Amino acid sequence: MTRFDGRNNEELRNIKVTKDFTMYADGSVLIESGNTRVLCTAMVEDKVPPFLRGQGKGWVTAEYNMLPSATQVRKQREMSRGKADGRNVEIQRLIGRTLRSVVDLDRLGERTLWVDCDVLQADGGTRTAAITGAFIALMEALHKLVERGALEKIPVKTQVAAVSVGVVDGEAMLDLCYVEDSAAEVDMNIVMTAHGEIIEIQGTGEERPFTKEEFSRLMELAELGIRQLVDIQRQELSHVEF
Repeated sequence: MTRFDGRNNEELRNIKVTKDFTMYADGSVLIESGNTRVLCTAMVEDKVPPFLRGQGKGWVTAEYNMLPSATQVRKQREMSRGKADGRNVEIQRLIGRTLRSVVDLDRLGERTLWVDCDVLQADGGTRTAAITGAFIALMEALHKLVERGALEKIPVKTQVAAVSVGVVDGEAMLDLCYVEDSAAEVDMNIVMTAHGEIIEIQGTGEERPFTKEEFSRLMELAELGIRQLVDIQRQELSHVEF
């Protein structure tokens, strides 16, 4: 089956990574997945939350948001609404725990890595693009710590990336854009390591229950996509040893 944008069912959207996109962050990446664009930045703070003080270990945390003009209908800023957006909170928690799962916090020392993911333009898959780009930004920030002599080695165990999969019109598809995502019968976001280990699966039967066979097929597609995303990360981080 050929999709409306010309891809086949097993094909990722075009991925473009622009590093050092901002001046002041320790690591910054603009990741583009088709028409979805997310700015991911990482900054190091030489302190940890109160619950970790004196333990000699570090912390990684994330924030996620969308610019008002990221979608066709203007999205009101949280500060204007006077309350947090539940979707944003859920996604930033996902990004934070994903990154913590691959960082050796004991080797990080008593410092915090702040990762901010800001959606400039949304066309489906913003959370998965944010995770994939956030890993690159985090690695760039850690690489600078090593260059400054603050760390002996980058305290990261493996790469991590994420991708969406789903069933649309009875067809299993990889990397859904907004049109496909909004029409999906089954919708999933999969987070995995470079070794194929699963960090998180967010899956929903949007319009109907799905079978074990469909789930297996979607996982196969996710693994296929994540292997490609990990290769892209590796190319962008070819100067970094970990």
